[in-house]
Amino acid sequence: MKKTLLTYFYIILLCLSGKMFSQTYQLTGNPIVTTGWDLVSSANIAGGDFVQLTADTGGLYGAIKLASPINLKYCDKWKVEFDFRIDGNGTTAFGRGDGFTFWYLANPPAGFVSGGGLGIPANANGLMVGFDIFNNTTEGQMSKVHVLYGTNNGLNNNIEYNNTPGSTFHSPDLITTQPFVGPTYKHVEVNGETDPANPANWLIKIRIDGVLITDQSFAPSGGAIGMTTGYFGFSAATGGASARHSIKNAKIFIDKVPILTNTITPFVCVNPATGTGTVDLTSYNTQFVANPANYIITYFGPGGVPITNPTNFPYSGSTTITVVVKDPSSTLCDNGDGVIKLNPTPFAAVDVTLTGCNNNNAGVAIFDLTTAAVTTVTGVTKKFYPTLADLNAGTNEILNPTTYSSAPGFIYVKVTTPQGCVSNAKITLNHFAVVTVNDATLRACFIETNPSTGLFNLTNASVTTLGGITKKYYPSLADAQNGTNEIPATAAAAYTAPNGVVYIKVTNGNGCYAIAKVTLIVIAPVYSAVLKDKTICMEDKTTLDAGPGFSSYQWSTGATTQSISNVGVGTYWVKIKTGDCIATQKVTIFPAEQPVITNVDISTTTITINVMGGTPAYQYSMDNINWQDSNIFKNVPRGDNKVYVKDAYDCEPIDITIVVPNIINVITPNGDGINDAIDYSALANKKNLVFNVFDRYGAKIHQGDKSTRYRWDGTIAGRKVPTGSYWYSVTWNENDKKNTPFKYSGWVLVKNRD
Repeated sequence: MKKTLLTYFYIILLCLSGKMFSQTYQLTGNPIVTTGWDLVSSANIAGGDFVQLTADTGGLYGAIKLASPINLKYCDKWKVEFDFRIDGNGTTAFGRGDGFTFWYLANPPAGFVSGGGLGIPANANGLMVGFDIFNNTTEGQMSKVHVLYGTNNGLNNNIEYNNTPGSTFHSPDLITTQPFVGPTYKHVEVNGETDPANPANWLIKIRIDGVLITDQSFAPSGGAIGMTTGYFGFSAATGGASARHSIKNAKIFIDKVPILTNTITPFVCVNPATGTGTVDLTSYNTQFVANPANYIITYFGPGGVPITNPTNFPYSGSTTITVVVKDPSSTLCDNGDGVIKLNPTPFAAVDVTLTGCNNNNAGVAIFDLTTAAVTTVTGVTKKFYPTLADLNAGTNEILNPTTYSSAPGFIYVKVTTPQGCVSNAKITLNHFAVVTVNDATLRACFIETNPSTGLFNLTNASVTTLGGITKKYYPSLADAQNGTNEIPATAAAAYTAPNGVVYIKVTNGNGCYAIAKVTLIVIAPVYSAVLKDKTICMEDKTTLDAGPGFSSYQWSTGATTQSISNVGVGTYWVKIKTGDCIATQKVTIFPAEQPVITNVDISTTTITINVMGGTPAYQYSMDNINWQDSNIFKNVPRGDNKVYVKDAYDCEPIDITIVVPNIINVITPNGDGINDAIDYSALANKKNLVFNVFDRYGAKIHQGDKSTRYRWDGTIAGRKVPTGSYWYSVTWNENDKKNTPFKYSGWVLVKNRD
């Protein structure tokens, strides 16, 4: 092995299942960045993405190593990846040589051996993986992998000749299957993990381009025994033979359980009586990891002595505890960086003041005594008492410290640490200034569709002049006190309600509140007392007057005056304004109901007009000029006559035409053709015409109809009636739209000769 070692080292802390922390040391970039690395001798960055450890010139050595050491004490598993290329022109005498080494060494290289040592210094201690291309026996080319977990003290300091049992490995010549020399890069993976069968050993797997080269357990030997800290690096050397050794994409993965903090310095004290104390170290686990149940946590005292009783660890002076966190679901690195520093100090609780809200000026505030910052020590127990005498005697302990109701005053607390140290403190109870509010009244105009309600803007209620406050609105005092059934602010700005009250809870920046009552008054509609419905004749016009006292008027006609004139029958409205409220008042002008002539009685030349409907008193006329109060007209001439009727509204009169039939008072049914019969056939065109004859006793003796041609000849069933006076009536319905009934009655003297 006459070769140089190229070092390209990359460590990544990778999160696995949310539990693992990844830290990366790497050589990356183009050109490659070497910050944090030491370049040794001929190793250089010639540009590009690789490090050249040696040129293809004899007698060179070069290396690159991480500047800081890595502690693998708590690592169960690690991995290294890199790409290498060995090429160049070689030398005339020996051709290409020698190879390079990846290593983890306890003693950082200060000098390197050229040639066969692959750039590894003599007596170097640690893990070395060599890639050898020079056969020292035949002085020809080969491709072998050598592993040494121990001290490089073989022949000529060449790991090819170190054969310590259990600590070394030498592959067969791979030149036919895995030739190391060539123009392209080869990819190498080296995996190491603790051997479960022997925790002092490492199981090492090596692959080249995915092909497994070795998978076996290596025991430390020589100076590697007990080694926990070392430097990762790569080295190469040339001797009489030479080659160019290059490396890139080198990464070393060391995964560690993440912890939230490295050092915890909790408060601890010693019992004054004994000078000692105890502490539950496990109570600090959540300060190291979020879910302690997912990990195995162990504790070590001074000198690395395991602590077997962490829940009750005794101490008397300053003590440093090392905490190791292990993930049982993984074979990756434990985290041994946790430290608990115990520095016992005297314990003293401090007096504090709590200030509470005198809500709604109730005279008391509700205090959570447990929030009083009498100590910063965690895990303490507190007991509260109304007086110092009660505290000393252990009597009248306050059993509701989270909801303690009190006027301004004092209470006392006894504080005991987990170590049994005790101190007392006084808690002063003060009240914040009372939130000042005043009751208010809101007035709103009635809602026309529901006049008993109004639309209120509760946010306009002037209940306080304080700034920096919030308001909440409630329908009842109980709701305001309990914070239930709140009226949202958007609804409060447009709140529909009848006369009543609501409540506003005013809260300041301290969380203190007071409750104000707001009286809601619905302003009732104000209507005109003089604007009334009217009744007029259909053909008439009138004036509507809303009366004085309103600030504005708006009629359905478009008028904006107090009154409107020349309006006829119909329905109208007017919007009348009082203050800010507008009431809409409807008014109707009804047409006067016309009277109706129900029937007309005609007795010889006297007529009687019977009327209903309309508005009495009625007036009657037969010429529409001269009017009378009586419904009876006498000495009415025979034939057609017109009668006029009007009611108290004096509207256009109604009229009806009446017929006064020809009156025959004597008939002589003797066949001489003169006055032989009563004949009303002239009325045959009238509706429902009936002609009846009655004797003096009121018995009907004849009915004239269409079949008798509305005549009577003084006979009954063909026999003459006795001479005498008989009564008769004629009824019909006039051919008008009312079918007015008429009745004409009279008497007739029948003279029959035997």
